[in-house]
Amino acid sequence: MNQSSSPVQLIVPRRHGDARGWFTEVYSEPVFAARGIECRFVQDNHSLSAPQFTLRGLHFQTPPRGQDKLVRCIRGRIFDVAVDVRKGSPTYGHWVGAELSAENGRQLFIPIGFAHGFVTLELNCEVTYKCSDTYAPDHDGGIRWDDPAIGIDWPVPAGVTPELSAKDAVQPLLADFDSPFPYDGRPLGPLD
Repeated sequence: MNQSSSPVQLIVPRRHGDARGWFTEVYSEPVFAARGIECRFVQDNHSLSAPQFTLRGLHFQTPPRGQDKLVRCIRGRIFDVAVDVRKGSPTYGHWVGAELSAENGRQLFIPIGFAHGFVTLELNCEVTYKCSDTYAPDHDGGIRWDDPAIGIDWPVPAGVTPELSAKDAVQPLLADFDSPFPYDGRPLGPLD
């Protein structure tokens, strides 16, 4: 794995297979450090979304309790998204997304300063993710999943309304958000 110039990174761990199945290393601190990812993960989360087209997001935690996240889907398929919300970033409000599935084994690294969300593409999707800080309700924040200023191309069929939490249905628009996240000099780039 080589260092990426983009702060959001698509990670594709190598799988070693034989007649029994496969083995993969999903996280190694030195391997991730070689990619420029130097955070300490302190919490693992696991969610089950039963209905197809369940949408969770767009979420973040504000400083000083921001969270880097390493997201993977361990059952089913999801479309995972990161939105740049760093004040002063030339890519502020831009997004990247990738399909993560149990089959493809891909992971998405989302650093502090990015809002995160995903939509399930199948029934009964399970998602796990590592976080660099524990949950802090006083620092919990979000942006509307369907903000037209961001324009995320969610893979949801026309006429289908995603399953949302009450909180996600009323998140503020990006225009109404005063970002506390500083820009670190690394613009959001395409996923490799």
